[in-house]
Formats: sequence, structure tokens, C-alpha cells
Amino acid sequence: MVPSSPVTDAIADRLDHFLQSIRSRGAEYGPDAELFLGAAAATLQGGKRLRARFAHAGWLAAGGDGTAPDAALWGLGAALEVFQSAALVHDDLIDNSDTRRGRPASHRALEAAHRDAGWHGDAEAFGRSAAVLLGDLLVAWSDDLLEESLRGHPHAAATRAEYARMRRDVTVGQMLDITEESAWSVNPPSSLLERALRVAALKSARYSVEQPILLGATLAGADDSLLEGLRAFGHPVGMAFQLRDDVLGVFGDPTVTGKPAGDDLREGKRTALIAIARDALDDDARRHLDARIGDPDLSAAEVAQLQELIRESGAAEQVERMIAAYTESAARALDAAALNTRAAQTLNELATAAIARSA
Repeated sequence: MVPSSPVTDAIADRLDHFLQSIRSRGAEYGPDAELFLGAAAATLQGGKRLRARFAHAGWLAAGGDGTAPDAALWGLGAALEVFQSAALVHDDLIDNSDTRRGRPASHRALEAAHRDAGWHGDAEAFGRSAAVLLGDLLVAWSDDLLEESLRGHPHAAATRAEYARMRRDVTVGQMLDITEESAWSVNPPSSLLERALRVAALKSARYSVEQPILLGATLAGADDSLLEGLRAFGHPVGMAFQLRDDVLGVFGDPTVTGKPAGDDLREGKRTALIAIARDALDDDARRHLDARIGDPDLSAAEVAQLQELIRESGAAEQVERMIAAYTESAARALDAAALNTRAAQTLNELATAAIARSA
């Protein structure tokens, strides 16, 4: 778990101010829009603000004054958190996930609101359609926050370009993720791990760690040399972060993760963990794994059987070794970057907490 930080409070204040501004103009949309705006605001509750905190650390690394942070930094951090909410809304919708952080996923909450209001029509269809638009609204809010923050800033163009790259990477990564759930069957088995790692990099590793660090540093005016050093640190941390997420998606404790046990198995996620397991299993066990992954009706007992199969394959241990290797690579990059003491310590603490997390 990432310890509390003044960054968290600053981001909360910036988000509260933004939401108050949105709601002050909400009357023109009529009463039904309050459900939509409320659902958007609800997605911003909770979370560890990890991306905002990595952005702050990148800003420190580029010489930002830790005692008097640039107001634009808090806007950037808030924009990152809103963008993450958008990604999670769409991710839960695509994956048919019922829960998020121990609460109903946005499409399920909107479905319940339709039903509770006694509205006409299919409540489930309404929830899914509204969630598509909800994710779009959150992306727009993220852009609004970014543009407000960068107005007149000397490093606006470079920061905006890095943010645009992040958005493209996540969108392509999400598409590759859902493609892999089908395309794995027609690709050479030897390519599946590489394909899974590409998805991990684009869908999560870059936007969770690497790009927030680069965005914070870019905002503070970092030169190309520093950005390359930070990228060399942020990429392996992001990969270890996502591999940890893959492990938790299969073996995580639902009381801690806020998601059902074995959720990735029911969703058919073709992660690095699954690619490694397939490669190690004999033909019969591999066919059984392939036949059961992606079945949304897997019972708790069936999930436990698949967990044991994956564990016996040695895949979980190999992923842990990969996480350790990425962690060591990041540590070497951090040492080589020759950052100021506060920035190096902050980045190290955030990386350690992100990689070792249980939720």
C-alpha cells in the first residue's frame, strides 16, 4: 500500500474544485443529467492517486521546488486521475466486470439506477450504453483539466504532446488486449508471451508509471537526457506493476483487491502469466486451461482448480522472477540517473509500494 502523502490532499482539492465548477453549470442539462454527473464524480472516489504521485516525483526529479509546487502540477495530476477513471469505466464494461474497488462497476451502478427509478426499457442495456458515454465524458474532463492547467505554461506544448501519446497508447493497448483474447489461438505459441508483454506495456505499464513520471518532468522543463533516464526507470517499474496486477487477477484475495477471486480467468485475460503456464503444461492440461479460461460462469471450485494448475506449471514463480528482474533494472536506472535525493527517494518508495502491492 502506498503511504499517505500531501500530494493526495492536493489532488483531492483540485478535483473537488473542478467538480464544483462542473456542477455549478449542471442546471442547464436538466435533472436527469444529475445521475450522469454523479456517476462520473463517483468514479473519482478512492484510489491511491498513484499516477499523480509519480507525476509529482517526475516533477521533483526535473528540479521542481518541492516546497512550492507549480499549480499546473496539481491540474496535471488531477487530469491523470480522471483519465484513469475513464479507462477503468471502459475496462469494466469491456470485461463485463461487476465490481470495482469493492463497489458496483459504473455500468452496474447505472443499471441499478435505471431499475430503481422505474424507467421503461432494458436496465442492463441502459447501464452499458450510459457507461460508454460516461467513459467518454471522463476523457473530456481529463482534457479540460489538462488544458486549464497548461494555459500560458512555458512547457505546455511538450506536456500536451506526451499526454496525447499516453492516450493513444492506452487505447491501442486496450484494443490489443481484447484482440488477444481471440487472436491467441491462431498465433504461434512461442509468440504469446511477447504479445502479452506488449499489451502490458501499452495498456498499463506506460500510463500507470512511465508516462506520469515523464509528464511531471516535462512540465518542469526536463531535458532529453533526464527524460531518457526517467524512462529507463519508469518502464521496468510499470512492467513489474502490471505483472503484479496479472498475478493478483488470478490469485488475489477478493477482500483486499475488491474484485472476485480469479476474475482474470473468467474474463479470459491472456496475460504473461497464462502464456507462461500454457508453455509449461502438457497437451491435455493446456487444452483444459484453454477450454475453461474465458467462461464467465466458472465456479469457485473451478477457479481453484485453474489456480492450482497454473501454480503447478511454475508460471507464478517465473512471473515473480520477472518482477524481480524488472525491479532490479529500475534500481540500476535510478542510480544511473543521478537525481536529487528527494526525487530519488520518492521514486524508489513509490516503485516499491506499487510493485509489492496486494490490491
